[in-house]
Amino acid sequence: MRNFIFLVALTFLSTSSWAQSGTSWGIKGGLNYNGNGNYIESIGMNAENPDKNIGYHIGLFGKLGNTLYFRPELVYTSTKSEYSNGNFNMKKFDAPLLVGIKVLGPISVFGGPALQYILDSDFNGISINNVSNDFSVGLNFGVAINFKKFAIDLRYERGFSENEAQFLNNNNIDTSRLDTRPEQLILSLSIAL
Repeated sequence: MRNFIFLVALTFLSTSSWAQSGTSWGIKGGLNYNGNGNYIESIGMNAENPDKNIGYHIGLFGKLGNTLYFRPELVYTSTKSEYSNGNFNMKKFDAPLLVGIKVLGPISVFGGPALQYILDSDFNGISINNVSNDFSVGLNFGVAINFKKFAIDLRYERGFSENEAQFLNNNNIDTSRLDTRPEQLILSLSIAL
């Protein structure tokens, strides 16, 4: 956890030290659609009830550069995944470190690694303490439309390494495992301050 906080603090300090070169910082928030296993299959299964796997996020961002830019973010994320035998909820901090480029007018594309630290997870209200790794790394990539101080982006996030949670029944016998690495579509609104 200390390494995660140090890395995030260093990223935001470097962003603020370059702020005089026409860069910006601001707030962001939006909705997440979390996938269960096979992402495309998950969307099809939830077509009738699309709110089943909807979560949210809110956070801060910095932006260095104009045509080619670096955009670090620190985001609190809450996700929900509905399975046939219950709901899996996760709360985490994400720190995407994105590089982007303007490709056509206000449209830009971006991508980069995302550091994730799991704060809390539960399955049907039962706290899960045995997620194999609280800290993991994933990948974000997407497209953004920029309107002066406002921006809308749509991105895909996927965790790199398997990160399983193990569930035990009342007799402490292993009953099932769940892959907790993120796989989600993220829709955000950003406002530069």
